[in-house]
Amino acid sequence: MNIEERVARRRRGDDGPQLVRSYDALSPAAHVRDPDGRGSALEQLLDHLEPALDGALPANAYVWGPKGAGKSALVTALFTELDRVSAESRTSIHTSTRVDAGDMAAFAYVDGRRTRSEFGLRHAILDALLDDRIPKQGIGDDHLVDRLEASFAGTGRTTVVAVDHLGESTPVSVDAIEAFLGRVPDSIAWLAIGRRPPEEYGTGFGATVHLSAYQRYALVDVLTSRASRGLAHQAISHEELRRIATWAGGDAHDALAALFGAAVRSDEAGERTIDTAAVDGGIDAVPRPGAAIGRVLALPENRQRVLRRLLDLETTDRSIEATAAVIAHPESLDLSAATVKRFLYELAESGILRRTRAERTDGLGRPPSRVEPQFPTLVFRQVFDATNGSPDEP
Repeated sequence: MNIEERVARRRRGDDGPQLVRSYDALSPAAHVRDPDGRGSALEQLLDHLEPALDGALPANAYVWGPKGAGKSALVTALFTELDRVSAESRTSIHTSTRVDAGDMAAFAYVDGRRTRSEFGLRHAILDALLDDRIPKQGIGDDHLVDRLEASFAGTGRTTVVAVDHLGESTPVSVDAIEAFLGRVPDSIAWLAIGRRPPEEYGTGFGATVHLSAYQRYALVDVLTSRASRGLAHQAISHEELRRIATWAGGDAHDALAALFGAAVRSDEAGERTIDTAAVDGGIDAVPRPGAAIGRVLALPENRQRVLRRLLDLETTDRSIEATAAVIAHPESLDLSAATVKRFLYELAESGILRRTRAERTDGLGRPPSRVEPQFPTLVFRQVFDATNGSPDEP
């Protein structure tokens, strides 16, 4: 945090009773402009991407590390800045459609969590690369390939595209990326981001950058920085931030989710500070191991509404079929019980929900399955309600 931000924050110290100034600043799904604690990895990435600053293409590369290591935060921040600088460069240099040798490459970012198929992945990549929008219906794979090749043929333009969350959804694979972008190898280089070690993939990478889990002191710095942006002055003690960091074990996503949840607990109780009990509540609302909140927020709206209704149930100790029937109540959702049941099974299969055995009251037969959330529940509830409005009780 720079001096200007620190002074501005102190000036805001008496501007009202609110505990939470910005939930976005606390959210593990929101990335800041300058991620903390990743200077070494940033330099490695800049070393690799440096040829693109003069219009040349670097080798295809892979950024990897465990959940919550800050991979997405680092790459999105860096690509946002590189894209800004590249756009300014093109604006100041280009006076026609001519492209000069040595122009800075363009930079684009694609979130693989928001694609549902290989076609969807190709569409998202092309949409990020081109200025004009690509139709989502009435076209096929051949059209996307033709557009890609035609858009770069003979232009001399170069682009580096980052494809995030490799391996978290079916279409985002190295083979899928290479099969599409390999059509124009002289124009586009790609940077994949994922969790698996590079040796687990059948293809090689020109370079790899590894981000390990945060050290505790570094994670405390991340929490302190986020808290200074999102909470009132001295809303939470350094000791509580250290406790969250210790519990999180180097996972910044879970640490931020716990801090966010603690803020929700305190804010709803009308408190001015976040105490130990609120931190306990924030931690309890982050299942471990669990799904990243970004995966949940990338789901289609109807799946998110089902999950939001699930959180409203007084108890989840009922069968999936019974849960689906309650969620699909006519006053709740415009979905059939069968559709909700299918969604619940799909979400359990993907790891966003967890299937366990429900208790039986009749003592007959094999106990049915029930589902439990495997994602930060307080974060999701707050973000969903802020976007869609709080749902009515079924």
